[in-house]
Amino acid sequence: MSDVIQLLPDSVANQIAAGEVIQRPASVVKELVENAVDAGAHTIRVLVVDAGRTSIQVIDDGKGMSETDARLAFERHATSKIRKADDLFALTTMGFRGEALPSIVAVSQMELRTRMAESDLGTCLTISASKVESQEPVNCPVGSNFKVENLFFNVPARRKFLKSNATELNNILTAFERIVLVYPEINFSLHSNGQELMNLRSGSLRQRIADVFGKRFNQDLLSVDVETTMCKITGFVGKPESARKKGAQNCFFVNGRFMKHAYFHKAVMQAFERLIPVGMQVPYFIYFEVAPSDIDVNIHPTKTEIKFENEQAIWQILLAAVRDAIGKFCEIPQIDFDTEGRPDIPTFDSQRKTDMPSPSYNPTYNPFKQHPEHPRKTVEGWEQLYESLPHQRSVETDIFQPVSEGSDMERPNPQPLIEEKSPVHYQYKGRYIMTAVKSGLMIIDQHRADIRIRYERYLAQLKARTSGSQRVLFPEVIQFSPSEEVVLEKILPELNAMGFDMSDLGHHSYGLNAVPTGMDGIDYVQLVKDMVSDTIGKGIGNLDEIHASLALSMARYAAIPQGQVLSNEEMETIVNELFACSNVNYTPNGKAILCILPQREIEQLLG
Repeated sequence: MSDVIQLLPDSVANQIAAGEVIQRPASVVKELVENAVDAGAHTIRVLVVDAGRTSIQVIDDGKGMSETDARLAFERHATSKIRKADDLFALTTMGFRGEALPSIVAVSQMELRTRMAESDLGTCLTISASKVESQEPVNCPVGSNFKVENLFFNVPARRKFLKSNATELNNILTAFERIVLVYPEINFSLHSNGQELMNLRSGSLRQRIADVFGKRFNQDLLSVDVETTMCKITGFVGKPESARKKGAQNCFFVNGRFMKHAYFHKAVMQAFERLIPVGMQVPYFIYFEVAPSDIDVNIHPTKTEIKFENEQAIWQILLAAVRDAIGKFCEIPQIDFDTEGRPDIPTFDSQRKTDMPSPSYNPTYNPFKQHPEHPRKTVEGWEQLYESLPHQRSVETDIFQPVSEGSDMERPNPQPLIEEKSPVHYQYKGRYIMTAVKSGLMIIDQHRADIRIRYERYLAQLKARTSGSQRVLFPEVIQFSPSEEVVLEKILPELNAMGFDMSDLGHHSYGLNAVPTGMDGIDYVQLVKDMVSDTIGKGIGNLDEIHASLALSMARYAAIPQGQVLSNEEMETIVNELFACSNVNYTPNGKAILCILPQREIEQLLG
């Protein structure tokens, strides 16, 4: 029997590794920028074309590579970061596996220009699909210049499943932000199709956060600083009023490395318990400094999952640190120097004697005795005041109409129900509309029903481009992060079609000049930011998906809230409009709108 097991060629092994390490253009940016940081660069420039599909270029002024190192860097498991297995537990660099560069060149065409400070000439290396095509000396500045072109050109299936340019560019910005927030002392810049998206000068951490997410963000940050023998925790958390339902920036960093940690996230949220509404989140940027031997970063190729040896103890320290930051913010006294015209409040004098107050009371007073001087007055002839009013039957008696036996309907049928419903409705606890139908008692969630109604209305207006607009008296200024601005530019034509009028003010700021009609009393600034966040969360797809996301965001804000008291006419309108919708059972995000308590079950409960 012949042998069937054989070693894979290096090109095939590199493509397999690339499937885990290089998932999209953002992965290339992350790996190359991290290498530039490890090389000791003071300035790092990133240039992408077509969201990285056409080319990704990372230029740094680090220490560069020699001719031999440049050639060896593209071999698998070739790295300058570690020498032995024990080094995995004393990592101080971003990269260490030696898989990034060989994985990138396995699915792209790359050109590298690099030079060390002590060399007069640098090296130009050209590689395509793991094959070295040329290597020659070249005159170039100190540092490295990686240019990756035609990503996934030899893996068409992977290239076909890339998202739209706006989505991929947003992912690049997200990966870029996670790095620049760790190294405020390094100058970073990012260009897309020749347009500058970020230009970050070196400075303090707080200034870097403000440069990335906007100057207004700086006003909502509380400092976190605690140091123990186990770990050191620094950074910032948002004030309670900065809480948002969606789009809050939540970032953990461990020894300069971004990580995701749901357990630590609960610690931060628990510190804000009863300070923010349920379901809201505050932004935070928290940095851990832990002994490398106490953590394990060699879990996943993306290195975003990290294991802690003393996880529960660090959780308690984090909770206490965040609570301390909130406590300092709440306990700071406000000194008011404007005392002109105010009464003089005397200071306490411990030597001054104060007489005890002598209470006085009426010993003959009896609260249960009716005093003749205050007799009860009754209006005579009150019955005549109501003679002209028509007699109305109680709503509760009209809810339960006689229904023929045998009609047990588990799912609502829109057409029969709307024909045989009761004209009188009852509102239960300001949340549910109850009405009698042929099969029993129908219960409708008024908030969800209005979401469905408005969603289909806004969707139709978007497709027909018939939305009205009204000017605001004082235009609002909305500031976005670079990643949010990329998505905003994609959906801006659709926002204009909905009735919004936004003008670009520069520096990632936009002026809100007009809003859709019929949406009074709504926080338009938060609405626009939530619409952008919803689009980011769902991913920017085709035009229909954008319309659906925007219409749902608008409907959630404009829908009648839970607890609003409705008249019978308003409830009748909601029921009629609901059953005119294409789907009466569920909201656009899949939540049930109504249910029916069958007549048979009612009779069993009361029988």
